[in-house]
Amino acid sequence: MGRSIFVKFVSEPRNDSLKSIIGIACAAQAIADGHEVSVFFAGSGTRLLDGEYIGELNREMGPDSTMVSDMLSKIFENAVIYCSFASVKATLGHSEGDGGLNIADDKIVWSGPPGVIKLATNSDVQLTY
Repeated sequence: MGRSIFVKFVSEPRNDSLKSIIGIACAAQAIADGHEVSVFFAGSGTRLLDGEYIGELNREMGPDSTMVSDMLSKIFENAVIYCSFASVKATLGHSEGDGGLNIADDKIVWSGPPGVIKLATNSDVQLTY
């Protein structure tokens, strides 16, 4: 039986891109293993919702790699995605509904600290990147 896994991205991925790639890989693996996965993007971690930045991470893995964007697609299709609207605005300059993210706004549960606390207290395992 799968467990409830909560993955939170809050760190600036530009400071440690490999840590962000590892977090994405762990979330994708948890899905592949049959766990119930919730992913929350907050703070500078919302940079992972910028398609241009994901292109940079792909190139870090190899000139023609799509590994990072492939894993994110798996996450976006199979996990419940949460995000802080204020963090997206502060980090990326996007507003809800402007289509600036690499996931459609209607696929995101917009939340803040109350959502983080609820997810953390209701999950079996928490991973923070």
